[in-house]
Amino acid sequence: MVASSALRGASAESLATLDEQLSAALGGADGTADAARVGDDLFGAAMLLQRESALRRTATDASLDVDARSGLVRQVLEGQLSATALDLVAKAATLRWTASRDMPDALEHLSVVATVRSAPDASDRLADELFAAAAIVREEPGLRDALADSARTAEDRTRLVDDVFGSQALEATTVLVKRAVTGTYRTVGVALDEYQKIAADVHAERVAVVTVAAPVGDDELDRLRRALTSQYGRDVHLNVQVDASVIGGMRVEIGDDVIDGTVSARLDEARRRLAG
Repeated sequence: MVASSALRGASAESLATLDEQLSAALGGADGTADAARVGDDLFGAAMLLQRESALRRTATDASLDVDARSGLVRQVLEGQLSATALDLVAKAATLRWTASRDMPDALEHLSVVATVRSAPDASDRLADELFAAAAIVREEPGLRDALADSARTAEDRTRLVDDVFGSQALEATTVLVKRAVTGTYRTVGVALDEYQKIAADVHAERVAVVTVAAPVGDDELDRLRRALTSQYGRDVHLNVQVDASVIGGMRVEIGDDVIDGTVSARLDEARRRLAG
């Protein structure tokens, strides 16, 4: 799967339309309670469309009548999805897509949005747990290889997620890690990185990765958060990682911006100047 930001033209417009419909559907009094089910259903529909190429091509064929495309989707999925999810998938079949694979990619993206919305009172915890899960997968090659092993069944790999994360993490976190394992992103790590961005967008935040040589105090992090929020014009969530190799100081990565005030960076710059 490609990141939603990589969708272009008609596909980007269609995703925006579906995102608005999802937000409206989950915005009512029962929206949060329904969000987890909707997320599961949208993910299942996305995987079905990925597998069934004939259905996917028909559902996205702009030469066919939109009512026929929507009706086909409803006929295939009736009784398998919640009403909200079915309406979204049927709506997706009426929209234009730059490539047929963009429709299931968009539904997979929306499944993450719905799952994030299922934990509205734990947004910071969810963001922290997704960041921690990504770090564990990145730093534990044995686990990473086991989760990516296509010789293992999907059930076996999702059980492994339960063994590693299930007893400590939010249900939404565990669900998203399982999606990262069984979905269509190139790697689990890439999926989890994208999920963090989606979670931040849902809560109108930006995510900053802060690298320090040793743990820093809450007061210093609060000052940094306020400064970044002022600079970028929206709330900023800090993901802090400790890396002794930076020696001292702090590196902040937010989107494509990198603010590197680490001792190691200053030493590298001094070496370059001496060599020049």
